[in-house]
Amino acid sequence: MTITAAADGSALGNPGPAGWAWYVNDNCWHAGGWPHGTNNQGELMAVLDLFRSTAHLADEELHILCDSQYVINSVTKWMPGWKRKGWKKSDGKPVLNVDLLKDIDRALVGRKYRFEWVRGHAGHELNEAADDRARGAAVAYQQGVAVRQGPGFVRPGTPAAPQAAPSQSTEPATATPVAFDEPTLFGDPDGYAEPDLFSELAEQTAAAATAQEPEQIVEALERELLQPETRADLGRTGVLLHPEFTEIGSSGRLWTRDEVMMALEENPGPHAALETLAADRIGPDAVLLTYRSRTRAGTVLRSSLWVLDGHQWRLRFHQGTAEA
Repeated sequence: MTITAAADGSALGNPGPAGWAWYVNDNCWHAGGWPHGTNNQGELMAVLDLFRSTAHLADEELHILCDSQYVINSVTKWMPGWKRKGWKKSDGKPVLNVDLLKDIDRALVGRKYRFEWVRGHAGHELNEAADDRARGAAVAYQQGVAVRQGPGFVRPGTPAAPQAAPSQSTEPATATPVAFDEPTLFGDPDGYAEPDLFSELAEQTAAAATAQEPEQIVEALERELLQPETRADLGRTGVLLHPEFTEIGSSGRLWTRDEVMMALEENPGPHAALETLAADRIGPDAVLLTYRSRTRAGTVLRSSLWVLDGHQWRLRFHQGTAEA
């Protein structure tokens, strides 16, 4: 038997009140959170709790639906290298969220599992259900009320046991909060040779998007994405970036989507101001934004091609050139 479940996380403010959840069906799901955490920590905790909740079914394959490229790459690609280096990144600095990653690494032993990336906020039934519950947990911590924790893992066909009245405690229901690592920043003028990718604008609603012109939406996204705290959130980056995203950096290097995400996990860069040069609609579902970004190190001329993918504007291509 294969157990198929969606896992998702949410953070209001990122960092801020945070929640996580995994979902199989309405009789089989679990949620929790912390008073303060990040989106990535919520995503990781959802996966960890799913492994823990199904530990008694180690002979069955776990099919995990996840909209976070950060989580998928961390578990399936990057973690072995981090372990060999003593849980250090390539620059020798500690890996972010290392406590959660170590717990996941232990939970994987003896398990059969596979991850599948699904597009977030795109109507996928299981993903939407997990997202709703993760956000609900984050809101509960924000408001200081009890979290709806769910019935936990219940075999299909088994009636869910009635839940006891939840405690009004605001303490996390499942895990001790982990230490929150601060992102590193580019600290030298040669930072322009690094990738210029950004992360997703915090939780833009469809109603707000509908009320704005595409050029306004894209410019607002670009301004928000120049902030280092959003650039460092690779889980959210995976939602915003087009699956075929590429970038030509100011050094002339061609960056792939995964390369950029991995580089930004290590170095999100400084905050930059934006001076718009032009925002041109080049088709019904495409906007080309050209602008000048300013940091203490100097100015860079940039162009970003945004495309409408369903209801979500996503970054398809980016290029930056240091200004003389």
